[in-house]
Amino acid sequence: MRKKTFAAAALLAAATLTLSGCGSDDGGSSPVAEVSADATQQSAIVLDQPFTKPDLKLTDTQGKKYDLRAETKGRPTLLYFGYTNCPDICPLTMNNIAVAKKQLPQAEQDRLRVVFVTTDPARDTPAALGAWLKGIDPQVVGLSGDFTAIQTAARSVGITIEPPHKDKNGKTVSTHGTQVVAFSPKTDGGYVLFTEEASVDDYVKDLPKLIQGEKP
Repeated sequence: MRKKTFAAAALLAAATLTLSGCGSDDGGSSPVAEVSADATQQSAIVLDQPFTKPDLKLTDTQGKKYDLRAETKGRPTLLYFGYTNCPDICPLTMNNIAVAKKQLPQAEQDRLRVVFVTTDPARDTPAALGAWLKGIDPQVVGLSGDFTAIQTAARSVGITIEPPHKDKNGKTVSTHGTQVVAFSPKTDGGYVLFTEEASVDDYVKDLPKLIQGEKP
């Protein structure tokens, strides 16, 4: 079975443990903890108790203030926390979403909001985020700002991120959860988590339903 329903409390405990050390010295992902195979092997996890959308106010790629709740209210929204210097998971996830999104009718593409919040705001300035996202999907909203605010917002939806740090080779590493949170346009609640297992095909199948506020 590709999708299962989990209690939000259980997912909060599980998701906070699923971290990836993007930018590790071996160039790959470095999980620092494991969750049950039942959860990690799912591409999309439906929550029976949705997360509340974070009360997050940051700066977008145009240097303007962006209120996540206000700007995405009543819109289907995908929220991802990552950073531009990630060599693997972050660009793969964002590209998967971008490729799938392009297969939607234009009206649905315009309704969908994809929001990328940096976990490395010191390096990911609005300009740096804008340049990176331009090569993936210029419509993606890129947000940067206070790390503590970003970390708190991520935790509120079951995603743990740690302050960027240097690895043994002197590279800056940002360790963060890799789930994509989907928010319903009907309730603004985060009711689906996409894991690293989610492929382009998974997003192609699920996005039309998410845009309508339905369960995938």
